[in-house]
Amino acid sequence: MTIPDPSRSGDILMAFLSILFEGAPYILVGTILSGFIDAFLPAKALERILPKNKILATFAAGFLGLIFPVCECAVVPVVRRLVQKGLPISCAMTYLLSAPIINPIVIISTLTAFKEFQKVGSWDEVGNASMTMARISLGYVIAVIVGLFLLKKKPADILHQSIADSVQGSGKEGHVHAGPVGFDAKLTHAMRTAMRDFLDTAMYFAIGVMITSVFNTQVDQSRIEAVAGNEFFAVPSLMGLSFVLALCSTSDAFIVAPMDSFSSAAKLAFLVFGPMLDVKLIFMYSSVFRRKFLVKLSIALFFLIALLCEPWSKIWFKNAANETSPVGVENVVPSQP
Repeated sequence: MTIPDPSRSGDILMAFLSILFEGAPYILVGTILSGFIDAFLPAKALERILPKNKILATFAAGFLGLIFPVCECAVVPVVRRLVQKGLPISCAMTYLLSAPIINPIVIISTLTAFKEFQKVGSWDEVGNASMTMARISLGYVIAVIVGLFLLKKKPADILHQSIADSVQGSGKEGHVHAGPVGFDAKLTHAMRTAMRDFLDTAMYFAIGVMITSVFNTQVDQSRIEAVAGNEFFAVPSLMGLSFVLALCSTSDAFIVAPMDSFSSAAKLAFLVFGPMLDVKLIFMYSSVFRRKFLVKLSIALFFLIALLCEPWSKIWFKNAANETSPVGVENVVPSQP
């Protein structure tokens, strides 16, 4: 048996399959969890957990993804139902933006994609997971900032009129359709939701993997050094790429991790901006929010992330840079007599 000669199509296929098989399990787990949350989570559960103080509740809402992990594909309808049941707008927006980033599935997938999983062996080594920690912390800060700005906003200023009217009469639960009744019905609903989300997410993921495979194997890396080496262009270009690819947050780390020509700040911007705003989310947001608010939200997210990703990456990658050079030199160069 002879090994076939290297070819352009073979290189693309190998790169495609390697990323696909590495990221697909996380999509499956994430969509199954989303389906169960959609079917079994009571609408008022989050409202009971949050503090009564609106400011404290907004800060707490940023961590709800750790308890109720959902990707951006599933969180929009969940938040819409919670808002209709009376969840404060500030908490709902904070949860909407943070949940696709701050949840166990996304944390593990990011650790795996950036090869940081094996580094976290003790509490002293948690700081080595620089990209994962930078993504979680920046995503939380951005979500809370947006939530705090909405503390004094009225539902009618943000939501479509029909949804705002249902919030005004949130005591009348007839505005919200009842979910499936009985365990069997809920289980069936959960599986159907998970299947629908998986097929939809897998399609976007496959497109993104194919583009990344072509990018990594066929594009001359020297041609993009002018963009990748300039943060002024690299950061917005990767943010634009995350917007167009519309990847699921459970798998987007596998797309950007192999792009070695781009800096950590540009990759961080990709990982934070995509789960908060992309092509598919624009259409999903438009079914809940007013157009004027959606435009303002999009502009605010773009500039906040673009401005913060560079200093944020310097904070989290400073220790990693300091640990690499001295230790490496000391281990390789023998001591002089």
